[in-house]
Amino acid sequence: MKTEKVLPNVSNFIKSIRDIGYTFEVAIADIIDNSISANASFIKVLALSYPELEINILDDGYGMDKKELIEAMRLASKNPNIQREKNELGKFGLGLKTASFSQCKKLTVISKKNNIISIRQWDLDYIENQNEWLLITPNKDLYEDNEYFQELKNLDSGTLVIWENIDRYKKDRFASKIDNLMSHLSLVFHRFLEKSFNPLNIYVNDNKLKPFNPFNPEHMATLEKKTEIIRFSNHKIEVTPYILPHHSKVTKEEWDYYATIDGYTKTQGFYLYRENRLLIYGTWWGLLKASDATKLVRIKIDTTNEQDELWGIDVKKSTANPITELKQDLKRILQESIKDGVKPYNKRAKKIEDKTIINFWDLAVNDKKIYFKINKEHPIYKKLENKLNSKIKILFDIYLKSLEHYIPLEAIEYHIQQNSHNISQKELLTEDDIIKLVNQLKDVGMEKDDIEKLLKTEIFKDRKEFVYEQLLSKN
Repeated sequence: MKTEKVLPNVSNFIKSIRDIGYTFEVAIADIIDNSISANASFIKVLALSYPELEINILDDGYGMDKKELIEAMRLASKNPNIQREKNELGKFGLGLKTASFSQCKKLTVISKKNNIISIRQWDLDYIENQNEWLLITPNKDLYEDNEYFQELKNLDSGTLVIWENIDRYKKDRFASKIDNLMSHLSLVFHRFLEKSFNPLNIYVNDNKLKPFNPFNPEHMATLEKKTEIIRFSNHKIEVTPYILPHHSKVTKEEWDYYATIDGYTKTQGFYLYRENRLLIYGTWWGLLKASDATKLVRIKIDTTNEQDELWGIDVKKSTANPITELKQDLKRILQESIKDGVKPYNKRAKKIEDKTIINFWDLAVNDKKIYFKINKEHPIYKKLENKLNSKIKILFDIYLKSLEHYIPLEAIEYHIQQNSHNISQKELLTEDDIIKLVNQLKDVGMEKDDIEKLLKTEIFKDRKEFVYEQLLSKN
């Protein structure tokens, strides 16, 4: 058999691995995974924008000796098929390199173990020029001015990762990246941050992160359903659905906080954890179309690092797709959860069909199409109808028909989603307005039967005694 050695084009290969699809915050999280696997008690991220963009990530984990560091710098340093330690978050041995290369062109790792400091560096420009994967051992003196390097020297053990030649972002937009990073890390690692015993401490630019638990489990109005165990191929998967509180049950600040910058509609769905680390969230994996009615439903899934083949987790740990057999169980759990998730909205939607109340609006269904129509059986409308001459009545009905046609549904839906706590429609009708209306109705004269109907209307249902007394009293 004839063979030929055909080496990859290094320059093209570098460009390919740099464009694997990491975002800034996902890349940082991948580095932090290594720190957690090294049993770090703290992780510090320092983002510098002057004189040049630079990222430093320091931990106090086990650290690496020279041999271990060289192996860690190797691409694909792990066999993905071997069994990992229970709390190990990595799989392919690619995260440190691919995450770093996606953001910068120079990756330096300095590690301390057994009181010895080792340093190695990948410089992509140098590799491209030499057309070989040549690992550099830079002089440690080059980093004497680095405050985290000085801190590392005072630790018993630990590792410092440095990103230089960051070429994916402009300086003037870097601050927003840091804000997103802090939010992302607070969510992804919230279980490590909120541990009652030996919690992990993560700092970003000296700001200690607070855990963000997306399920708001401590709130009395949060519905935490029973955890269901899915057993598949000797694996155990725990699934716990949550229904978050309706906006009427929480303050505006709390509502906005748990909506996150993405909003409730985009953050509904499954939340997949592996060894307590959040991997994927805000997706239904094609089992359900995201909608406003299900926006409060979030379903927690707990897995181990032995189950990756069931979930199709990629190198970045940011996309996944469960196998068909699992989807069947997840769909069943999802359908049960939706029943509870839409209850707050169904209750409010059904108010318009409540026969004990005379509403201003009716819900009409015609040829499977839904319409909201003004209720012309309303006692106030009936009174107006009798008082208006034919020409004015025609004009009045045209106005009402136009009002029905031009209900700003899209604007209403948008503001309900974005500004629920700021909508104050009921405030348009004041107590003084109601008193004036009562007096006007008295002036036009109303029979007792009309008064009884009027008391069933939305406008008076909470003020029955007052209105009844006023309408029955003599002028």
